[in-house]
Amino acid sequence: MNGHYLGRLPKHDPLHGYLQHDIQPLIGGASGSPEYRVFKLNGSNDVYLYEDRHSGTKVIGKFFLSSRKRDAAKAASRLTREFDSLCAMRNSGLTAYPHAVVRPLGRNHAMNALLVTECCEGELLSAVILEAIRRGYYGKLFYKLTALAYFLSAFHNRTAIGERVEFGDACDYKDRLIGKLLEIKAIGGREAGELYWLRDRWKEQPRMWEDRKVLVHGDATPENFMFGDELSVITFDLERAKYADRVFDMGRIAGELKHFFMRATGDKNAAEPFIGHFLWEYACHFPNRDSAFQAITGRVPFYMGITLLRIARNSWVAPEHRHRLISEAKECLRRY
Repeated sequence: MNGHYLGRLPKHDPLHGYLQHDIQPLIGGASGSPEYRVFKLNGSNDVYLYEDRHSGTKVIGKFFLSSRKRDAAKAASRLTREFDSLCAMRNSGLTAYPHAVVRPLGRNHAMNALLVTECCEGELLSAVILEAIRRGYYGKLFYKLTALAYFLSAFHNRTAIGERVEFGDACDYKDRLIGKLLEIKAIGGREAGELYWLRDRWKEQPRMWEDRKVLVHGDATPENFMFGDELSVITFDLERAKYADRVFDMGRIAGELKHFFMRATGDKNAAEPFIGHFLWEYACHFPNRDSAFQAITGRVPFYMGITLLRIARNSWVAPEHRHRLISEAKECLRRY
């Protein structure tokens, strides 16, 4: 993982003692007097890499409470959810090749709701997508999407429960996205009205309620999956993990692929071969691949649509691309 170097962690900082005495013994390679180099990583929370200059060992620290995230109760809840989700998925067997969830090493509520995890090395899905777009490495992207589909099928199938999907939760999430887009004036009242109408049409579809709940990643973006050799996939950032429709994650990946290719090429259909491949590869991990594929593709347009709306609400999205995202989201949602 790369990041922006900030300097060394002062030895009088309580975090230094926590890393040295509580975390370092869990990963080995401890030096007698560690000196931690600090790197700022990208992320929705304050995320840092700490590297012992002597031993070279690295860990990731994620602070849920910061100057940007000031709600202490919410920070504590998110820390607990992510720690517990990481432990649960590792307890299900996702600990080594080809499927791994990053190992949680510790949590400290007193240190701004800090989660410490192991540091894994590999190539992010976002980098693989961009390499395919810029250099034409399409075979590599197809292969890594096969690996990701294999990983997500294991992630979902190992956590399936008897309860049926509560599709109303996904509709409530869509309503919050519509509200945000109205707030930033990305859409007007007429567009919002159509989106609400489309929401109701999807709610009328029995297929959206019929599957069983699984634990979904909840933030299945190209920044949260890392590839190693062959079929190796590692994931992290399970802060938003929850029980929901498995297609929540599938639609998120599909929508992100569409966004990446559409932003780079201007062609809204450029990602279609990769999306279709990803969904087909996921379906192969079911007894009847054809029926699984049909069920998934029947639900995925809704989750693709809300993913495109989710991306469109971000301040970094250029106005022209935001308009394309919203337009394509409506096209997806019209396929009820």
